[in-house]
Amino acid sequence: MFEYGNGVGQVAGRAGGGNAGQSTDVGAALGQLVNDSAHTLSAMPPGALLAGFVIVVAGLMLLKRAF
Repeated sequence: MFEYGNGVGQVAGRAGGGNAGQSTDVGAALGQLVNDSAHTLSAMPPGALLAGFVIVVAGLMLLKRAF
């Protein structure tokens, strides 16, 4: 636990007030979002990609008809 800066009484990286006083790097978070999404899509089998594409297109068609 001490390797990661956690001491006794701190659970899973959370200390007391959460992330009070820490700034969030929005650029890094967006980069991780794109990276994680690309990895997820590249790891999916072709059948799942096709099914997802069909579901998205069908959903867009339903939204177009509804509004």
